[in-house]
Amino acid sequence: MQYLVNVIHHRSNDGTAEEGVAIDAFNDRLRAGGHWVFAAGLADPAVSTVVDGRGDEPVFTDGPFVETKEWAAGFWIIEAPDLDVALALVAEGSKACNRRLEIRPFL
Repeated sequence: MQYLVNVIHHRSNDGTAEEGVAIDAFNDRLRAGGHWVFAAGLADPAVSTVVDGRGDEPVFTDGPFVETKEWAAGFWIIEAPDLDVALALVAEGSKACNRRLEIRPFL
C-alpha cells in the first residue's frame, strides 16, 4: 500500500544542514528497504495559484486556498505492507526532518 506523508511546518525551505543530512540518511533507508516511491519539498503557499474550473470559465486566484499558520512544506510517497510499518517509518522521518508529519493512505 502507498501512503502520502506530509511534512507540516510554518515555513518552506528552512531546514538546517544537520536536518538535511538526517533526511538524506532517512531517504537512503527508505530506498534500501524498498519503501521509497518519491519525495520533494514544496514552495511557500504564497506563490501558489488556486484553479477552479467548475464553471464555464476557469477562475485563477493567487495564493493559498486557505489561510493557515502551518502547511505541507514537503512530502514523501512511501510503500509499506501495512499501516504499522508505515507509522514506524514516519516516526523515523519525523525525527530526521525535525517536523510533525501527517500520513494518509492512498485510496
